[in-house]
Amino acid sequence: MKDVATRAGVGLKTVSRVVNGEPGVTPDTERRVQEAIEALGFRRNDSARVLRKGRTASIGLVLEDLADPFYGPLSRAVEEVARAHGALLINGSSAEDPDREQELVLALCARRVDGLIVIPAGHDHRYLEPEIKAGVSTVFVDRPAGRIEADVVLSDSFGGAREGVAHLIAHGHRRIGFIGDQPTIHTATERLRGYRAAMEDAGLPVDERWVSLGSTAPERVTAAVGAMLSGPAPVTAVFAGNNRVTVTAVRLLAGRASPVALVGFDDIELADLLGITVIAQDAAALGRTAAERLFRRLERAAGAPERVELTTRLLARGSGEVAPSR
Repeated sequence: MKDVATRAGVGLKTVSRVVNGEPGVTPDTERRVQEAIEALGFRRNDSARVLRKGRTASIGLVLEDLADPFYGPLSRAVEEVARAHGALLINGSSAEDPDREQELVLALCARRVDGLIVIPAGHDHRYLEPEIKAGVSTVFVDRPAGRIEADVVLSDSFGGAREGVAHLIAHGHRRIGFIGDQPTIHTATERLRGYRAAMEDAGLPVDERWVSLGSTAPERVTAAVGAMLSGPAPVTAVFAGNNRVTVTAVRLLAGRASPVALVGFDDIELADLLGITVIAQDAAALGRTAAERLFRRLERAAGAPERVELTTRLLARGSGEVAPSR
């Protein structure tokens, strides 16, 4: 900074103001300082800045799987909000493993991130209590925290699933299968609850052979679909509980002699071209809302933890409007 100040013919405080974007510097002086910075290759020492201000200007994002298309727009939205606040985003995948989630979260805290956005894999987040008390603001997304009170931003999984199944019922279906994710996952159980509510609203019984929760691996989903379509009274429609289930179901149901209606939760790539009816949630809005909430907390916004629930949309494209063949 002394070299920059000498070259630009200004004081150290003026260099500091320019580097940190503070007011009180004339355009001509700022230009001279910037030219000196570029000529000398000066870079701000963020480690020293952290020691002085107590903030790292960074936040952490812990996702289930960075490779899942659902998390791409969510992560991008968080990054855009962070950038607007002059902060760096650091993210990682928990692989739906509670131990990995805790390891990642605590590693980010050890690097003194100012705040965290977490899509939880586990069901007990008391390990975060010391960090939250120490000032690490935390917002949960897609699923609520377990055994602690914290801000959370969700999609209406129950209402979305209820609307999707009601849509199938409105098109004449009475035997509707539900294939969802692991029963320990909040969104899976909420979507199953929505399925059951829609069936109950219509006065329709649910044969438990029509319900399958578990891994979203293609092998497991294939077996579940096969079981539902076998026997003397197979299902005539399937509600897929998330994007990965939908992709496998589309492959299995394509080209069948007797068409099976399909509605999926989560939009998927090319769904509009393939004519796949979905319940769409806005992943970008989830990320943006969570990040904005986090930065409000970082600005010392007081108040009790809040639960924000975003609405979903039914996008009718053809697969969910197929009438039952029998």
